[in-house]
Amino acid sequence: MAIPLLHRSLRDGVEAPGRAPISARTFRTDRWWLAPVLTFTGLALFIVYATFRAFEGRYYFVEPLLSPFYSPCLAVSCVPGSAHLGTPIGAWWVLSPALLILVFPLGFRLTCYYYRKAYYRAFWLSPPACAVAEPHAKYSGETRFPLIMQNSHRVFWYIGLVFNVLLTYDAVVSLKNAEGEWGHLSLGSIVLATMAGLLWLYSLSCHTCRHVVGGRLKHFSRHPVRYRMWTWVSRLNGQHMAYAWWSLLGVVVADLYVRSVAVGWISNPYLF
Repeated sequence: MAIPLLHRSLRDGVEAPGRAPISARTFRTDRWWLAPVLTFTGLALFIVYATFRAFEGRYYFVEPLLSPFYSPCLAVSCVPGSAHLGTPIGAWWVLSPALLILVFPLGFRLTCYYYRKAYYRAFWLSPPACAVAEPHAKYSGETRFPLIMQNSHRVFWYIGLVFNVLLTYDAVVSLKNAEGEWGHLSLGSIVLATMAGLLWLYSLSCHTCRHVVGGRLKHFSRHPVRYRMWTWVSRLNGQHMAYAWWSLLGVVVADLYVRSVAVGWISNPYLF
């Protein structure tokens, strides 16, 4: 009895029986390697910067600006004024406060459908590009540990929405001046608000959001509201890759801005 094609591919990868005996890795003549190289470079730079900032534990708050890497700040060791939700984590936590919360936005991005494609290609060459054979002899998909953990993406999506609300709140709080008076728009407020907006676009364009809004419906005509929402999310979904990168850049720019102000490299000018 012949083995179904799907099972064959899972068992033998690019060496599956019946595959054309082509020795060349690819017949593509374009610069197919450019996209994975750029992706690798971009993600590697973010990993290095985020790791440094997460363990630095300083320069993440200057009234009224709070870095997204440290929001919410929940430890007793948080800089005074930065713990908008209080300090439910006791004094036993002696490491950087960022390490308490970064696992959640990190989990959301690691399990994201687009980012899976991005780092599978850029870091694991699985495969590096369309119509380019991967170097691995076998392929098990996301059916085994640790990649089976990718199925937790929907849970992280919901958690990500909570963080979006918190970061939006931080942008609203930034409308205060250094003396705590409301109604003052600064450049930092614009930076934090832009970052929050990009994060909302990234979350709302997510494939999970599209399924939550309109999935499992047999008759769209019976659910006009959900259908309309599904069409809106579907339009955003077409730009999900762009929102993924822009929102990632927005987080870095926001953190770098807050750090620069906290260190004293720049000021936080108020427009009014």
